[in-house]
Amino acid sequence: MFEQQRQIKMDFTLFLKAALIGLSIAAPVGPIGLLCIQRTMVHGMRTGFVSGLGAACADAAYGAIGAFGLATVTDYFVSLSLPLAIAGALFLAWMGAKLITSKPPAASQGVPDQLQSLRAFASIFLLTLTNPMTIVSFIAVFASIAGPVALKPGAAAVMIAGVFIGSACWWLILSSGVALLREKLDDGLMLIINRAGGCLLLGFAIWQVWSLWC
Repeated sequence: MFEQQRQIKMDFTLFLKAALIGLSIAAPVGPIGLLCIQRTMVHGMRTGFVSGLGAACADAAYGAIGAFGLATVTDYFVSLSLPLAIAGALFLAWMGAKLITSKPPAASQGVPDQLQSLRAFASIFLLTLTNPMTIVSFIAVFASIAGPVALKPGAAAVMIAGVFIGSACWWLILSSGVALLREKLDDGLMLIINRAGGCLLLGFAIWQVWSLWC
């Protein structure tokens, strides 16, 4: 009985640490956060939150690699850091250009909610996966907690769940806060937000490509 209680306490502590990791990696404002904010303002909280869940799932996937100590997979992704970074920059540039040339929100309605949510989730999931710094961050942080060896399956599952919950909580907080401001915005201002968001995404894409050779 005592051993079981001790294990539960250890798992809970591990879960909290992993949740803080997920929260801390998701929280800094970058292209993912910018897209979540823009989509929440234009399409509502549901689309913004589902976009964030795409990032949370990608975080959990990279967290699984770190938690299970899959060194071969880790080395493979690290070796692909350059093409992944280029692919991510091109994806950002495409999304930025799409925002800049998009129609006003009122004129772009008609997309089914489920399809819109699926597109929002998939685009952010892929964008997060193409960021090589995500896996490097998880490997470094997980190594400091678990050590150089792979965790047992139960502990690894706890850490993966913690990473996902921590990341998802941030996107819920962010999309909920932005949704409160959305009610005060008209279509004209939302269109300006689209254009500004697109320009910023193009800026992120240019900076990512420039940083590869500097």
